[in-house]
Amino acid sequence: MRKIEILDSTLRDGAQGESISFSVQDKLSIVQALDSFGVDYIEAGNPASNPKDIRFFEEMKRLKPKSSQICAFGSTRRKGVSVDNDEGCLALLHAGTKAISIFGKASKFHVENVIKASKEENLNMISDTIRFLKQNGRDVLFDAEHFFDGYLEDAEYAMLVIKTALNAGACVATLCDTNGGILPFDLQPILNVVIDAFPNAKIGIHCHNDSGCAVANSLMAVNCGISHVQGTFIGIGERCGNADLATIIPNLVLKTDCNLSVKDLTSLTDTVLRLYDITNLISPANRPYTGASSFAHKGGMHIDGVDKNPESFEHINPQSVGNKRRYLISEMSGKGAVINKLAAIVPDLTKDSPLVNQIVKKLKQLEFDGYQFESADASFELTVLEMLGRFKPGFNLQMYRTSGEFPSPDGESPAWAVVKIEVDGKSATTASFGNGPVNALDLALRKGLATFYPSVKNIRLTDYKVRVLSDDCTTGSKVRVLTENTDGKRVWSTTGVSTDIIAASWKALKDAIEYYFLTEPDAKKRGRKK
Repeated sequence: MRKIEILDSTLRDGAQGESISFSVQDKLSIVQALDSFGVDYIEAGNPASNPKDIRFFEEMKRLKPKSSQICAFGSTRRKGVSVDNDEGCLALLHAGTKAISIFGKASKFHVENVIKASKEENLNMISDTIRFLKQNGRDVLFDAEHFFDGYLEDAEYAMLVIKTALNAGACVATLCDTNGGILPFDLQPILNVVIDAFPNAKIGIHCHNDSGCAVANSLMAVNCGISHVQGTFIGIGERCGNADLATIIPNLVLKTDCNLSVKDLTSLTDTVLRLYDITNLISPANRPYTGASSFAHKGGMHIDGVDKNPESFEHINPQSVGNKRRYLISEMSGKGAVINKLAAIVPDLTKDSPLVNQIVKKLKQLEFDGYQFESADASFELTVLEMLGRFKPGFNLQMYRTSGEFPSPDGESPAWAVVKIEVDGKSATTASFGNGPVNALDLALRKGLATFYPSVKNIRLTDYKVRVLSDDCTTGSKVRVLTENTDGKRVWSTTGVSTDIIAASWKALKDAIEYYFLTEPDAKKRGRKK
């Protein structure tokens, strides 16, 4: 089994992505997540580029990753400057990491037109830097920048760059598709030439995703014989991003005979979600392996097949990557989908029960009316329990009133709401100002409920979406509201539909709180009837 090393560049190449800005603590948290997962190298930034990275490397001197090597990153010495006087090279040593990544030009065009050096001088810059770092006890990983473009313009010189780096003592020479434009079938013959020319060397691959082929190119490179793969864990990076390691790694572990340091993938999904949280990005639902929709089934025939044998419509067991199977309820769902969904809610309800047919019929009607339960599991559960007579509300609405005003009375809150609710025969009327009628309604409801249920303060609205469902009624169209909520431990979604956006919002807000009462053991809840 061929050993494949993984180098993650989230903290360096990933940080160059648009809207990405890591604090020192963010960088330390990412190191912890990647180290726990087990990547071989963590390329952690350029200690010569900014004060933040300097401080990060100082912090890292006090930490000891358990499985990953921290790798400082920089360039070869500058043109016309001796390596022992080059500030960048000295900063790499001062970073204190055992491993150091340096990049050098492998493209004649870039040598002559960007750094404006001769081809011979560029080779000297590469060899001088690698030898200097090696003499100071460092393991040097060399990135041949623009290698594939350089190979296509002058193959002999691009190959000479690799030979120079390896002869100087680089432990790996990585071929970089820096512009991200090469396609797998153009990449393959070049890789074959390099592997044949350096059969005893460790050759790596570093792909950008500008043509959408970063993952495919990386896998093609492994198939050709490379033994070192670089990328970022969630694919972030300059322009269109880097090769997505959270897709490459499970492909290699689960679908090839390659040997990786990472063996257990059950923490993969959690690690991906952790990195999205730190980077303040939203994980796409359709991410391979780790997305919320990766193992979500909606079509009736698909659900029936998966229910009989998961291999019919799933390429792996979702649990092997820490994900889970989901059945989506929609107008396309059959009886089998509903039964699978109901199993976790009312396990005593058998598939032969006439109630199942009634539930299916009701759900399809609600979908026709505009409801969408595939992204609102909480509203689905409440709807089913209510239909079965197994749900008692935690509160009843007696009235609400909302109003907007321009200009606003206080200059800040342009709307207000009054809500009157009843709990166990006792009424409470509360009012609140808000940034719009929905916000005011939400605040007034929570204020009233807090009188009876102090735990309501734990619930937080994290997302609110409105979708217009009709295209022929303009402002009188029916709308669907979808909310996402959390109590700091769990996340759940609810939905509401109406031609009145306030009424649709009320339904979604009410369901969010009722679901919390239903499922939170520490809340004073009114849940399933015994």
